[in-house]
Amino acid sequence: MTTSATDDFRLGFTGDVMLGRLVNERQRDRAPTAVWGTMYRRLRDLDALCVNLECCLSTRGTPWTRSYHPFHFRANPAWAVPALSDVGVSWVSLANNHVLDFGVDALEDTFGALDDAGIPYSGAGPTEREAWAPAAVEVAVDGADDPALRVALLAVTDNTPEFAAGDDSPGTAYVAVDPDDPDCRSRVGSALGRARRLDPDLLVCSLHWGPNMVERPPERFRRFARWLVDSGVDLVYGHSAHVFQGVERYGDGLILYDTGDFVDDYAVHPRLRNDRGFLFTLRVGAGGDAHRLRSLRLTPTVVRDCAVGRTGRRAAAWSRARMCELSASFGTEFAVDGRELVLRLDS
Repeated sequence: MTTSATDDFRLGFTGDVMLGRLVNERQRDRAPTAVWGTMYRRLRDLDALCVNLECCLSTRGTPWTRSYHPFHFRANPAWAVPALSDVGVSWVSLANNHVLDFGVDALEDTFGALDDAGIPYSGAGPTEREAWAPAAVEVAVDGADDPALRVALLAVTDNTPEFAAGDDSPGTAYVAVDPDDPDCRSRVGSALGRARRLDPDLLVCSLHWGPNMVERPPERFRRFARWLVDSGVDLVYGHSAHVFQGVERYGDGLILYDTGDFVDDYAVHPRLRNDRGFLFTLRVGAGGDAHRLRSLRLTPTVVRDCAVGRTGRRAAAWSRARMCELSASFGTEFAVDGRELVLRLDS
């Protein structure tokens, strides 16, 4: 995925990508890239693509039973890794409540599969320090010797504390999100300091936070997200609720409180419509406007037959109206461009 020196960079962010269970079964008789459905070409055309990987990549392990955990998601890396690689996934978050669904063996297989494929990740690791380590992604320009855009990505979760990594044990970058808790601010602030030392042009903090099927972020999440921006984060990239939440422009940063679902096999709530979501495309300036947030484009999507696709006209209108309603309380006003929403950030 590359761009020219005179074009803006287009960085895509999705909701949860869950490739296990029925998705994994469905993929046994179709090509790896079929999981991207009619969004395949749109994803391939991005300059970078970032996803929350809501499963482990393995054929080993046994379901987690050390605490109550009703759902277990595992995808066969034989097809899942080619699917991620072919569409150009640049980075994945592993800070979520499903990477240890099949225990340490499957988590270690996940690390190995991503490492072998050259896909950077954050949010889980063999030790606590490694789980909290940010990743760096370089978005290159065709024909250039040096990267044109350097993105640092930190991933954290407040889900499933029993999955937290320890000094010598694998797991996730877990923290109880509370902007009033000095320990929370200290831990996250220290990780952000490590990210800044990567000298990024763009700093992203991915948060897998909060309960399922909640349409609006609680006040403490809003305060925490704004604290992140005040601490130098350019994009707060939220997910976990399985439904999209509002978008806020705050200071020089952008907050996606929850990006919903992108690929899964979940039952669909008739009112909340967790099968409907968006591809969030952040346009970042290059050339004379180097590394400036220019716009956010929201492309309506739908999950159907264990794959993601573009929505029809009526579903797109529903998603647009819902996103506008949810974002209005943050003072966010979108423009409509065909079936998509656009938020100008450089005005």
